[in-house]
Amino acid sequence: MTVAIEVAASPYLAAPTTLADAGLSQDLVSQLALKMLHTGSESTGLQLARRLGLEYSVIEPCLDSLKRSRHVEVSSGLSFGGPSFCYRITDEGRRRAILLFEQSQYVGVAPVPLAQYQRYMERYGRALPRTVTRTRVREAFSHLVVSQKVLDQLGPAVAAGHSLFIYGPPGNGKTVISQAIRNLLDGEIDIPHALEVEGQIITFFDPVNHEPLAVAEPASDLITSEGRDERWIRCRRPLVTVGGELTLSALDLTYSPLMGFYTAPVHARANGGVLVIDDFGRQHCSAQDLLNRWIVPLESRIDYLTLQTGQKFQMPFQLLVVFATNLKPADLVDEAFMRRIHYKVLAESPTPDEFLRIFRDCCAQEHLTFDGTLAARLMDTYLRPKGIALRGCHPRDLIKYALAHAEYRDEPRELTYSLLEAACDNYFVDGMQ
Repeated sequence: MTVAIEVAASPYLAAPTTLADAGLSQDLVSQLALKMLHTGSESTGLQLARRLGLEYSVIEPCLDSLKRSRHVEVSSGLSFGGPSFCYRITDEGRRRAILLFEQSQYVGVAPVPLAQYQRYMERYGRALPRTVTRTRVREAFSHLVVSQKVLDQLGPAVAAGHSLFIYGPPGNGKTVISQAIRNLLDGEIDIPHALEVEGQIITFFDPVNHEPLAVAEPASDLITSEGRDERWIRCRRPLVTVGGELTLSALDLTYSPLMGFYTAPVHARANGGVLVIDDFGRQHCSAQDLLNRWIVPLESRIDYLTLQTGQKFQMPFQLLVVFATNLKPADLVDEAFMRRIHYKVLAESPTPDEFLRIFRDCCAQEHLTFDGTLAARLMDTYLRPKGIALRGCHPRDLIKYALAHAEYRDEPRELTYSLLEAACDNYFVDGMQ
């Protein structure tokens, strides 16, 4: 028996009250508790339960078993019963803990069984509303200068939940456009600290890419939680960005022989959110190899991972993958792959009017007075005569360079054509515009 997982009806996942509900073996929880006592000081039953992310009723039989085997003993206790008993590890328990650490260094929150995570993600995908309208898309990208044509291509792709290519010349904001897609994702998501698969532990929560949301602390020191399953962390929908450093090995489980446990691959940590592959085509592996690895998950929404033992298992692949590249998609992949990536969006170079709007926004960010005639003069007398195509990044970069020149010259912090011209001379290289 396992705890029923409700996604839409409950603000959090209900805490299991028995080992069977938690889906964990008594042996695994006992090992984690023993390693915690070995690495720390004496702890009450309630403190141990909190550190494991479980209710005391779940770990109680494990503590009883450890007492019977003389691995732990009760050093003191209050009248409140088992949760208030203070446990300490015995010499025999320390010897056992050392052997356990040789097998796995993992000590922390109890893992979530793979089956529970699979069920959660399945129900999460069905229950989540997708309300992507023109108005919402415009709001989501309001901090960027993006044409309505591009927005009308992005909106249907996000609404359909399909992966997409965003391509075009460098410097036109493909990365920030890709990352802004997260603003269109409704709801929140629960991320497990770790998963348990065939007795092995896979760390899952990533503080770099997962943003936890504030939750209420227990109202009393005599209870473990407010009825929520503390093995999960309520987070914003993930946004994971990788670039040229991405390798094929990052798409598989990472096993540490020294630590004795696994780390979830990058796309698994992006489940429920957006994975941006920036500079696609410039990774250490070929674009063809990368897409060969994902050809099945992109279609079936299921990935297959392999443990060191050779055991394969299914991992949900419920994410929106955005391939951002300044290379032509047709030069990177064949027609079969292009068919699986349903949406292709061209991040076009800005028009003169859009260039002026970007220039104005960049001035505002730098707390500068915007002078439209100055920006227009820059286009008319410098950029166009030299055949330099307008790029979305030019206003930001040139303004920063101009301000650096002003500081160097000990001049006021304001834009002049002389400063912008000096910035252009440093920024652009003849023959490489």
